[in-house]
Amino acid sequence: MLVVVRMSIDGILIVNKPKSKTSYDIVAWLKRLSGERRVGHAGTLDPIATGVLPVCFGQSTKIVQFLIDFTKTYFTEIQLGVTTDTYDSEGKVLKQGSITGITREKVEEVLASFRGVIEQTPPVYSALKDRGKRYYQLARAGIPVSVKVRRVEIISVELLEWSPPFLVIVVECGKGTYIRSLAHKLGQLLSCGACVTNLTRLSYGPFSIDEALSMSEIESAFETNSWAELLFPMDSVFLTWPAITVDEKQELAVRNGSPLSPGDKLAPSSEYCRVYSRDGDFIAILRFASDSGLWCPVKVFAC
Repeated sequence: MLVVVRMSIDGILIVNKPKSKTSYDIVAWLKRLSGERRVGHAGTLDPIATGVLPVCFGQSTKIVQFLIDFTKTYFTEIQLGVTTDTYDSEGKVLKQGSITGITREKVEEVLASFRGVIEQTPPVYSALKDRGKRYYQLARAGIPVSVKVRRVEIISVELLEWSPPFLVIVVECGKGTYIRSLAHKLGQLLSCGACVTNLTRLSYGPFSIDEALSMSEIESAFETNSWAELLFPMDSVFLTWPAITVDEKQELAVRNGSPLSPGDKLAPSSEYCRVYSRDGDFIAILRFASDSGLWCPVKVFAC
């Protein structure tokens, strides 16, 4: 029998999301297991997708806005010759096309055109919002969706396998990128259609799939009350930022939202910095304001 231990704890759990589960399903499940109300994921994964899903507990939910800026890497299988309404194999087939004459070289040529900053149209069936409703909610209700084109960055894209009508690519990209849209665009440019058949997030910023835990592994850790040992500290994702330790007077100022002046230990060499108390507690994130020349608190964490 699963023992639910209710405790307040901060940190980041790296989940290996299984197929058919939504990111919200994972968050709701972890809320039930932990008893923690403040639980949120960073970076939605489609139900068809598997792989790295960072889930933040407690005060770590305050840093989600920073996590979403991290680059991600995806391992993706694409089927040519099929166009669906969801841009993946779970959607309704809208059209089938011939792949005659499509070569590996042609595919690589099109993929190369995606590298860099590009404009991308998100899928209608996605979690983005229009008029306060999710795109997929509007689409399922038969309501036209006003899809907004967005600029995204494709850092690299590599063709790993070519076995027509299937191909496998690895994509490293910036925030807001839809791999389903990338596959759909590939099909358009090849004039045959295409959709995603499998999708795995291999990495998310500093976190890799090797560190991601299955639902069964996480459940076992809750049964033995050792799940807290699986969490990454919330400051572990900011180790490239400069860090300072403040005295009690400065700590009080930061906790009250007051800025700090630059000093020998706080030179403006970075946009953000980490702040620690003398006891070693991670107490805040500061941002340098060039107009005032001060370091201003943007996130302050409770004791």
